[in-house]
Amino acid sequence: MYRYDDLDRQFLHERVAHYRAQTERYLNGQLSEDAFLQLRLRNGLYVQRLAPMLRVAVPYGTLAASQLRALSKIAREYDRGYGHLSTRQNVQFNWPELAEVPAILEALALVDMHAIQTSGSCIRNVTTDQFAAAAADEQVDPRPYCELLRQWSTAHPEFEWLPRKFKIAVTGSSNDRAAVEVHDVGLRVYRDQQDQVVFDVLAGGGLGRTPVIGHQICTALPIAELLTYMEALLRVYNRYGRRDNKYKARIKILVRAMGADAFASAVAEEWQHTRGGPATLLTTEIERIEKQFVMPTLHQHTDYSETLAQERFDNPDFSRWLTHNVTPHKVAGYACVTLSTKVIGVPPGDVSDQQMDAVADWADAYSQSEIRISHEQNFVLPHVAQCDLLALFKKTKAQALNTANVGLLTDMICCPGGDYCSLANAKSIPIAEAIQRQFGDYDYQHDLGELDINISGCMNACGHHHVGHIGILGVDKKGAEFYQISLGGHSGHSQRPASLGKILGPSFARDEVPNVMAQIFSTYLNQRHDEEDFLSCYERIGIAPFKETIYAKSDS
Repeated sequence: MYRYDDLDRQFLHERVAHYRAQTERYLNGQLSEDAFLQLRLRNGLYVQRLAPMLRVAVPYGTLAASQLRALSKIAREYDRGYGHLSTRQNVQFNWPELAEVPAILEALALVDMHAIQTSGSCIRNVTTDQFAAAAADEQVDPRPYCELLRQWSTAHPEFEWLPRKFKIAVTGSSNDRAAVEVHDVGLRVYRDQQDQVVFDVLAGGGLGRTPVIGHQICTALPIAELLTYMEALLRVYNRYGRRDNKYKARIKILVRAMGADAFASAVAEEWQHTRGGPATLLTTEIERIEKQFVMPTLHQHTDYSETLAQERFDNPDFSRWLTHNVTPHKVAGYACVTLSTKVIGVPPGDVSDQQMDAVADWADAYSQSEIRISHEQNFVLPHVAQCDLLALFKKTKAQALNTANVGLLTDMICCPGGDYCSLANAKSIPIAEAIQRQFGDYDYQHDLGELDINISGCMNACGHHHVGHIGILGVDKKGAEFYQISLGGHSGHSQRPASLGKILGPSFARDEVPNVMAQIFSTYLNQRHDEEDFLSCYERIGIAPFKETIYAKSDS
């Protein structure tokens, strides 16, 4: 992972000192609410329904064990003993005191962390594959290029006041775990026939009120021109993006209004002015960053497959965990381990300070002191030797991080919803818990197979409901909470392009949702062919059989 130098640290500490002084001015009545608003947003601080919320940046979802321990300490000393893993690989604290936020930022700076640009109309935290540098299907490690984008975009004077927030995702694997097709800009990095690193650029994707699949506007962009092209793209958006209506200010609206081809042409024209300019990446600079991301030394192990097979036979719980939570590594004898946070009775993505400390200890013992946060709100240990898997599994039980459900029904994405967020129309967490309680039986989940359930409390779509196989959206009906259900969404990979879910029909009251889910599952099980997964079945039969089952019963 990237290691800060003295200049990086000086920048962070000066930023903390500035924010502390301005917070004191605000609390003393010397700084207006409007003046403080943009300052706090660009330092990650929201004012939510019940308390401020601080969003901490975790660039490309990568943490050192020492950094996770610092987050645990912050949770104990400044929050209520827990943090929240977000779908953009960040960590959020829901209960900080406004006056104590400068102290939290100072504690973060001591371990080379911050909350810069985790909010506001600027370029947000760049995200990527949680298995980057470890996945067996990876072509290129995307993290060095995420870091180049992070350094280029942080406090960039030209792009600090964009029409609206701007999100970038990068993938270097054949299986896109970064959801690049539904971001403002998505980058696919790979090696061309000359073994040179190049990028395909997608623009205009996004969810929210107007969900859109991104359009590819550039193919095989040379790495030297990555930043000059991004500069041109951002200039076109900055110049022509809507500023009169925040609901129409995202780049997806501009691309739709102009048309993808016209937008691509406008970027290409602007690129003629930026190409070869100061943002051109020199080979020495690329190499400097790439050297920060060298694969840790993974010692070769003797073939462990027979022993692992025996351990699976002796321990069925361990075998289930290996099936769902352990992913192949590019280095023989190693694996990537996902630690599911999805336990019944706990909001998805919430992790206690004790759990954070435990994961940090396991990272030191088993994973080269490295942790990742996944898009699905789970922890990942990316470099675990197969001979250590059973020992790790046994330790996870005491911290309730041993649930064997990754990719199954109960491993759902869920935003904080109306329990915390001032923007939400409805609560999300109780819906998630009700579904988990009713359908938490492992055998039933295993029979259903791979299934993504995504829940959002409002149209901002922080729970990414549009791209869930089953999406649930909280809506307001004359002050009452109702839930709209969509089917067939998918965030995309090489075998199946991204798709947006179709709305099933009229919304349902909260207490009706579990029964509706039961009818959806029953329809799928009755209609599927052999071992056909939910999404394949839906794509074959369409939405009509689900509608007929559910609304016929609700009408009777």
